Amino acid sequence: MADIAIDPELVVWSTEPEGRDQHPLVIVMHGRGSDERDLASLFSLLPSGFTYASLRAPYEYGPGFAWFDDDAEPPGDPRLASADAMADAVLAWLRRLPWRPTTVGTLGFSQGGALATHLLRQGHGIVSFAVNMSGFVVGGSHPADAALAIARPPAYWGRGAVDPFFTPELIHRAEQWLPHHTSLTGAVYPGLGHSVSDEMLRDVAEFLRARR
Repeated sequence: MADIAIDPELVVWSTEPEGRDQHPLVIVMHGRGSDERDLASLFSLLPSGFTYASLRAPYEYGPGFAWFDDDAEPPGDPRLASADAMADAVLAWLRRLPWRPTTVGTLGFSQGGALATHLLRQGHGIVSFAVNMSGFVVGGSHPADAALAIARPPAYWGRGAVDPFFTPELIHRAEQWLPHHTSLTGAVYPGLGHSVSDEMLRDVAEFLRARR
């Protein structure tokens, strides 16, 4: 597997450098085909009291970028080893920050949401909570799953009721894994497709406020 890395020069921050170490850090990850500017547009709608950092995924895809390589991974079903490697790249970026955040959470949409959740597994306790907006759960049994089933870190998972990308298999996988490995806040939004609605954002904001 080729080396993958997060480019620290392409991160969109919610705060200036001198203020970034004053709040818990939330790592933000966009969806497939988008870039770091996409979810950064939501910063003003998310609760204050956090430092948000929106990363760019390393794989080129269409007009944007992706967290998993479509030449090697079926869409929505990356190999566990690939998800581990991508999570390790995010953790390597985190370790290179000039300060050590007291608390780290993750937030993502679609593929980014899947990676946000997977960082609970691969993060070795570094990641305290995860927000998964319209994303899936990576398949397979992870070495951290047994410990997570005991620790049950807070997680939000929301999806649209008419999201065309959610097959019954993906829904079943998430509904089996999340309630048994996290303290889950879950919601299904009627009439919503593969998107983020105002109602979902309100629920995400409420979830984040409880983490401060």
